[in-house]
Amino acid sequence: MTAAPAIEQAIAALRAGRAVTVGSSTILPVETATQATLDLLDAKGRAPMLISAQRAHALGLGNEREAARDGPVEISHCEWLDRDAARRLADPGLDFDREPIGPLTAIAVEKPDEAQAALTLARLAGLLPALWLIDDASAVSLLPADIAGAVARPEAMIVARARLPLDDLPPSQMVAFRDSASGEEHVALVVGAFDGKPPLVRLHSECLTGDVFGSLKCDCGPQLKEALRIIGAEGGGVLLYLRQEGRGIGLANKLRAYALQDRGLDTVDANRRLGFADDERGYGMAAAILRALGIDQVRLLTNNPNKLTGLGDHGIEVVERVAHHMPVNPHNADYIATKQDRSGHLA
Repeated sequence: MTAAPAIEQAIAALRAGRAVTVGSSTILPVETATQATLDLLDAKGRAPMLISAQRAHALGLGNEREAARDGPVEISHCEWLDRDAARRLADPGLDFDREPIGPLTAIAVEKPDEAQAALTLARLAGLLPALWLIDDASAVSLLPADIAGAVARPEAMIVARARLPLDDLPPSQMVAFRDSASGEEHVALVVGAFDGKPPLVRLHSECLTGDVFGSLKCDCGPQLKEALRIIGAEGGGVLLYLRQEGRGIGLANKLRAYALQDRGLDTVDANRRLGFADDERGYGMAAAILRALGIDQVRLLTNNPNKLTGLGDHGIEVVERVAHHMPVNPHNADYIATKQDRSGHLA
């Protein structure tokens, strides 16, 4: 079995609460595995718990002498650490309400590369970065390099394309792509013609709350509409709609982050408390899609320096950056300020 279908199977297994083997470590997701599954696969009740470095710091475990400071952390099993207790540890939405849990013993992870790959797989599945470490020889098996390679060098396959007439835009077509590893589908909206010049391109990360429901907590909806207007006024360009909800942590985790923001955390600290990096997005898939469309040079409509370097690192030359600022409202003023002050977004 090649790596791509194995990763897709592994993601499906984790979402369904089943076990997956990464290298020599077999993992079971804390979020989706039932108590019955845990009892079956960990009959002796000895399974330790694996969490990310960010979540360990949020729980006050990051500075334990025996635990890795900047990598995944293993929590030793104890009598009270059942599924419900593990979920209370994994879900930061409960941090402010639950009684203290413990004591917790954090130990160094023996194989940090395997542990990090396992947590990456959980993120790709849209789950909290918290896993049981169990024994299960029947689990879908992957190597850490398979996961790292799929994230670093994604492959984009064109699966469908069709004309898509849109108000006030030149003739357009939508092209659907599938990530050969994760199975995620992304689309490119190709507007008008480029006349052989580097096209104006917008990389837009999916935002259900902003794009569809018009949430005022972010500027995603207005950015999407304004990007289409600007591309239309240019006579043509490309908008990539990428399945990277919540800066790559998924819809459910984004809503968890929103709940933490209601408690006073900003976007960066909310993501970290969930156990994720500030921004989990990558732009290898965007570069692969552009190459599949025959594009290797772009004028990029963005304020995010990570998009500039992300495309460049994957062989797409950004010949010009075009600023893309939206008006601020009382609900997203702090969000916009955080993007500039803590995430380095450009003026």
